[in-house]
Amino acid sequence: GLLYQEYRDKSTRQEIETRRLQDSQTDPEETSPSEETPSEAEPTSATENKAPPQISLLRNSNSRFNLWQDLPEIRSSGVLSILQPDEIKLQEAMFELVTSEASYYKSLNLLVCHFMENERLKKILHQSEAHILFSNVLDVMAVSERFLLDLEQRVEENIVISDVCDIVYQHTVNHFSVYITYVSNQTYQERAYKQLLQDKPAFREVISQLELDPKCKGLSFSSFLILPFQRITRLKLLVQNILKKVEEKSDRETTALDAHKELETVVKACNEGVRKMSRTEQMISIQKKLEFKIKSVPIISHSRWLLKQGELQQMNGPKTSRTLRTKKLFREIYLFLFNDLLVICRQIPGDKYQVFDSAPRGLLRVEELEDQGQSLANVFILRLLENADDREASYMLKASSQSEMKRWMISLAPNRRTKFVSFTSRLVDCPQIQCVHPYLAQEPDELSLELADVLNILDKTDDGWIFGERLHDQERGWFPSSMGEEILNPKIRAQNLKECFRVHKSDDSQRRKLGSRNRQ
Repeated sequence: GLLYQEYRDKSTRQEIETRRLQDSQTDPEETSPSEETPSEAEPTSATENKAPPQISLLRNSNSRFNLWQDLPEIRSSGVLSILQPDEIKLQEAMFELVTSEASYYKSLNLLVCHFMENERLKKILHQSEAHILFSNVLDVMAVSERFLLDLEQRVEENIVISDVCDIVYQHTVNHFSVYITYVSNQTYQERAYKQLLQDKPAFREVISQLELDPKCKGLSFSSFLILPFQRITRLKLLVQNILKKVEEKSDRETTALDAHKELETVVKACNEGVRKMSRTEQMISIQKKLEFKIKSVPIISHSRWLLKQGELQQMNGPKTSRTLRTKKLFREIYLFLFNDLLVICRQIPGDKYQVFDSAPRGLLRVEELEDQGQSLANVFILRLLENADDREASYMLKASSQSEMKRWMISLAPNRRTKFVSFTSRLVDCPQIQCVHPYLAQEPDELSLELADVLNILDKTDDGWIFGERLHDQERGWFPSSMGEEILNPKIRAQNLKECFRVHKSDDSQRRKLGSRNRQ
């Protein structure tokens, strides 16, 4: 059987190919090869008396990456000639959630039995090191096993799966908090793993030998450690996929919306847990580097984090001199932009920064200069409506490239209109891109991408960067344009938006209620 890492990769690659095929067709409703649909079917509800199939994904280690309709029990039952095509697609979506959990459980089991409980490894690791490295993975595995058994029981109740989202909802509410604990430990886990590889040759040797075992199928130890975070995120997407296929205003839509909402809460808590650990350390590090020429501003705060930092060129002299074509007009300054504060510095010896101005982020305005010649290319005006001296100040700043200029302008003034309008504006059409290469964010204003992510393009630069908004969670950020393929078919783009509005409609109704209460 497939390990979860293999399963996940194959599933996302298939999703990409399906979308590519749809994008090349004129009608997005045309069936893709991965969704084999039976010929004309007569509607009937005569499925209730079928004998329940005996399918045990947990006990059968040879379970393969199959479609629901490919199972021998389903083919021999005659049910494919009875169900409508849309119901078959829904069955496939629910079945994928179950089979992927079986694959995930198998990989977790390998992490525990093959790595964590290895006798040689246990002798090398101190108890505290093992705790940081493996965290509460036993709790996570126990939760996965209980969840999978309930899913399997539902599959075996009837040859046609009635629902799985009610089970997802119950387990998310009652058990999935173990994921938050595991994922929040991720920063310490990664650091401990790197340190052990560096400091303990015996640890490095044992891990390398364990990774070579055929059971691991060439996959690294670190790919097993990150499984829980990948799974909880993927589970939310699988529920979204079900939600797109259930009939509107039905009981199954209600349970899918409820399950999605609870999963979203857990995923956000996981993300926040990871960010909190790294942000605190980063803020302490920045505080140590700053020396204030002006009145000191306390940098460290629980509600503050870094959005962007970097060097820009500041233009000297009055604005009238901006037409002069000389590089001497510019000198280096360094900006630290936090979610609520901008600090403007000059770098000084000893890896320190001298702060000479600051302003609340909400009191920043930006303006791009256009057609000013080569020496003033990528120049923009930054206005501080109220700076450290309680007065208005302006800076003419030059970036190293067009993408760097746009990235600074969007970070400094996030409410400034972008080239294209975002998902949240409910635009009928907007440029879209699907991710075909995973990307790990290198800077705070960048967005990490997973295979098959679909994003609205909000802005793009001539030097190969895109500012996008991911449809499934509305997260925004920059990424290289080479990571994706633009979706050209307007019908597919409209379908993606429609599905997204449906997934988030419970969020919208909540926002409308909140807005109504605020107005009152």
